[in-house]
Order: sequence, then structure tokens, then C-alpha cells
Amino acid sequence: MIDNNIIAPVLIHLFTALLQLVFWRRTVTHRILSVAGSLFGLAVSLNLFIKVFNGEILTMNAGNWAAPFGIVFVADTFSTAFVLLTSIVALAVSLFSAVGVGRARMLYGYFPIFHFLVMGLNGAFLTGDIFNLYVWFEVVIISSFVLLTLGGRKAQLEGAVKYMALNILASTFFLTGIGILYGITGTLNMADLSGKIPLVENQTIVNLTAIFFLVGFGIKSAVFPLYFWLPSSYHTPPSAVAAIFGGLLTKLGLYAMFRIFTLVFEPTDLIKAMFVVMAVLTIITGAFGAIIKSNIRRLFSYLIVCHIGFVVGGLGLYTKVAITGAVFYLIHDIIVKTNLFLISGLIRQLRGTMDMDRLGGIYDEYPKLSLLIAIVLFSLVGIPPLSGSWPKIYLIEGALEANNHIFIGAIILGSFVTLYVIAKLWAKVFWKTASQDAIIEDSFKSLKPHNKALLVTPIALLAACSLFIGLNAETVITISSKIAGELLDPSLYIKAVLGK
Repeated sequence: MIDNNIIAPVLIHLFTALLQLVFWRRTVTHRILSVAGSLFGLAVSLNLFIKVFNGEILTMNAGNWAAPFGIVFVADTFSTAFVLLTSIVALAVSLFSAVGVGRARMLYGYFPIFHFLVMGLNGAFLTGDIFNLYVWFEVVIISSFVLLTLGGRKAQLEGAVKYMALNILASTFFLTGIGILYGITGTLNMADLSGKIPLVENQTIVNLTAIFFLVGFGIKSAVFPLYFWLPSSYHTPPSAVAAIFGGLLTKLGLYAMFRIFTLVFEPTDLIKAMFVVMAVLTIITGAFGAIIKSNIRRLFSYLIVCHIGFVVGGLGLYTKVAITGAVFYLIHDIIVKTNLFLISGLIRQLRGTMDMDRLGGIYDEYPKLSLLIAIVLFSLVGIPPLSGSWPKIYLIEGALEANNHIFIGAIILGSFVTLYVIAKLWAKVFWKTASQDAIIEDSFKSLKPHNKALLVTPIALLAACSLFIGLNAETVITISSKIAGELLDPSLYIKAVLGK
């Protein structure tokens, strides 16, 4: 069904960014426009998701050029779920940024670049054209690079160089794969590619092209052995920037991986095995990286890497149960990882540092705030019935069906390491008694009440989302199962785009 309104989530953030450029040096106006645009984007995204979930897949042909000749935007359950999650994260980060980002960075265009980034993410989720997917990836990379470098500190620039270098390499693999695909099929429409790829006589070159996409998306998703850029860069920018990076940027790579390796390529047994091997090694390296870190944001960065392995393994198993678990984990992980980096920013406001060895006493001084943070940490660990527990059940069930006990062992290892490092964090940061000279600066107390609310409200909002996901797991399982069914049987997607 054709519906031109499906690109509204893209246009809202585009116009928000353009309006902010008009009011270039008015930072208060930037904050108001950012929150208003994010609220409007959330309302539109929620409406789009409900419409698709209760109805049918929607499409829009740019310039009225019918697919596969023109660029098409497609709203199915998978894409609209990610657009909705992006809108939730964007609202939370907008609120937090109003206080958590300094005025100097705002004057350099923090808010317009932030909304260009969100626009790029929504465009990538909604596009049905593989070259257009590459274009949206580049919009995201350029925006994120600018956000990484705002402020110009040495650590930021060093992290940004690593981030940009690896993403340029990933884009090279991605673009090379696109070029080969067009050469052997004559089309770049993903629905059209789904029908033409099996007709290619030389399937060896098809498998080689699939490897190009695997490497390209693997770098962007931070899977082993291509993950090292993430912990080197995500701890350097402001917490608000790190929050949207941690919550969404690697998930964009995972989204593309799921989309391409279900719609365009049907993975061979070799590629499935590669996914599972990469998943196991990603979980192990991320887990042991987290164990040795004392800086909160570095620890969270390695947990991102560790938990990416859970999702990639679900794709490698390639069954409906496993993919249901992987999609559920993605939904949970986007919300929780965003919140973790916002919490790290709040801790910095409370104590002036994120070094766990120098922290302590937060529970005694801020008990209610500590209990709010505990909900997020328990959700991350996966303590039943919170959100992190349910997808692991499906992933383990899928691994049992496939007799893949190594992946089950990796999930258990990753879960226990997560429990250990979060327990260590809680003990050092919240329960341990802090000496007065360890507190560098408590800037939270000096904030006005409405500024305190702007820091705490987004954390509470995302914590409420985590509680909803955990306590209403049946609803999320229904959504995840529908997405898994549509991914494994893309006939409805193809029919919606091509009309056949």
C-alpha cells in the first residue's frame, strides 16, 4: 500500500535541524526546538508503527518512479519498530542534552548535527534501496564524526580518527559489494535483488559479494575482530553523544545485517557458521574487556561489544525462535545502552569523575536516584522478570534446537561477566563509602531544580521503557516474532514493493 507519509520521521528531524540553523546562536531556542521536534517525531513514529503492525506494509516511491527503477521507502514491522525506538532515544537524549551538553558545543551546532544524525538513522531504517542505504549510512557517519569532535579535546580527536578510519574501511567494503551486485543483477532495489540473486549463474561471486557485506556491516556493528574502534572512541565525547552512539549506531549495522542477509542473500551454511563463530568471539572479547576496566564508560563500551554477540549469534542460527530472541534483545539493548551512558553522565555530574576507584557513597547521598539507576542495571544484567532475561531464553532455545552448545556457553559466560562487572560497579560507585577528597566536584547540587529534572527525567523515561519491555514481555515477543516471520519469509515485503 502506497503512503507518502512514511518519510515523515525523516522530514521532521530535517526541518528541526534546518530551523535550528536559522537560529544559529540562540542556544535556548535550539533546546526548545530539539525537544519539540523529538516529541513530534515520537508521536509520528508511534502512529506509523501502529498503522503497520495492525495493517500492512507501506511504501512510498520517490518522484513517483515505480520500483525497481526509482528509490523506494518501505515501512514494515522491522523498520518502523527501529524508527520508534530511535524516536524514544532521540527524545531522551534531547532532554538530557539541554543540561548535559555545554553551551560552547551548542554554539558549534550540536543540536542541528544531532537531528541530522537522527534523520540519517530513520532514513536508513526506511529505505528499500541498497545504494540509498549506503547514502544514509554516510549521513550518519558524517554527523557522528562531527559530534565526536565537537570540543576538540585530544582524546576526542584521537577517538574520532579511529572511528572515522574504520568506518571509511567499512564503507569501502559496503560500496564494493553494491557495485558487484549492480554488475551481476542490474538493480539495487532490495526487493528486486531478492528475486534476481538466485538466478545468477555464478553463485561463487554472489557468495563473495555476501562476504563484502558481512565485513562492511561487521565493522559498523563492532563484531570480533573488527570491534576495537568502539571502546577507543565511545568514552571520549559528552555523555549525551555517547548515549545515542551506544544505543543506536552499532544497531544500525546490525539492522542492515539482518535486512541484507534475509532479504537479499540467503546465508549459506558457511556464512551462518561465520556469524556464530564471530558472535562467540565477540561475546568473549567484550566480556573480558569489561572485566579489567575501571572507567565506567569504557566498561559500558565493552559491554556493548559483548552483547552485540548475542544478536549476531541469533542471526547465525537462522531459525524463527533464534531471530525472535535476537530482535527482542535489540529492542531491549537500544533502550538500556542509551540509558547507561546517560547514567554515566549523571554520575559525572554527581562526582566529577567516572573512575570507579575514586567513586562511592552515591546511595547514601542520593538513595532514590540510586534505586532508579538500579532498575536499569538489573535490566542490563537480565534479572527476571526484567527486560534482559526474556530474549536470552529464546536465544538459548534456538541454540538448543541447532545443537550449538558453544553459543549457549558463550551466552552464559557473557551473562555472568555482565552480572560480575555490574555488581562491582554497584559496590564501588553506590555502596562504598567515599572519602571527601575523592569527590572532585558535585555540580548536581548547584543546578536549578528544572535542570536537575532535565537530567533525571530521560533516565526515568528510559527506565520506564525497560520496565514495560520486561513486564509486558508477551507484547514484545509478539512484535519480535512477527518481525522474525517477515524476515524469514520476505514475500509480503517483495509484494508490497514490486506489486507481485
